[in-house]
Amino acid sequence: MALDNIFGIAGSALNAQTARMNATASNLANAGAVAGTEAGAFRAKRTTFKTIMEQQLNSPEMNKGGVKVAGITDDPKPVARMSDPGNPAADKDGYVYLSNVNEMTEMVEMMAAARSYQNNVEVVNTARQLTLRTLDIIKS
Repeated sequence: MALDNIFGIAGSALNAQTARMNATASNLANAGAVAGTEAGAFRAKRTTFKTIMEQQLNSPEMNKGGVKVAGITDDPKPVARMSDPGNPAADKDGYVYLSNVNEMTEMVEMMAAARSYQNNVEVVNTARQLTLRTLDIIKS
């Protein structure tokens, strides 16, 4: 495996985990949002990943593997309805619709994404250190 492939694969994973962390941050920011309709209620966003395999590549400049974000979808969990007639966003019956974001789930998702990100940073650092050691050996 060529050295640029290692950096490319780890880089694609870093990009994917960044998208995952951004989606989770958005979910946490909108956890307390309410809406006047069920359709207007905020739904948690979930990133889905797809592997990049060598045989799927069209361009020789691309990496021989890695991961990419296949899409960001809404969480299918139902939203909760709460009676709050004094809320300006309430519907004609006095109900507001809460987001389907679970803060605990989002914190677990954020921690998992952060750990995956850090693991890939370590891959890049290790590959860099090995490259530098190889160059030192060649110089000697």
